[in-house]
Amino acid sequence: MSIYIGNLSYEVTEEDLKGVFSEYGKVNNVQVPTDRETGRPRGFAFVEMQTEAQEAAAIEALDGAEWMGRDLKVNKARPRQDRSSRSYAGGNFGNNNRSNRRY
Repeated sequence: MSIYIGNLSYEVTEEDLKGVFSEYGKVNNVQVPTDRETGRPRGFAFVEMQTEAQEAAAIEALDGAEWMGRDLKVNKARPRQDRSSRSYAGGNFGNNNRSNRRY
């Protein structure tokens, strides 16, 4: 399982996160997703730790904590939703009218 960290500074690095989370145990992996167009961090990340007890301790200590000028949102990561299972009801799905397209 992994931990979701939200409301991160756009200046955060994997090393920054590893440093903070290593205070609660061994960090196995850090992922900081970046924007495809700008290459900037997207404001959230995922951290995997050695044990669930270490993850629980990190979540307890860091959820709501201020770091790099932001109040962190830290919790267990939810499994990724399959994009094909998302609902498009009520949207413009399948509408090829150019005026409705977003660029």
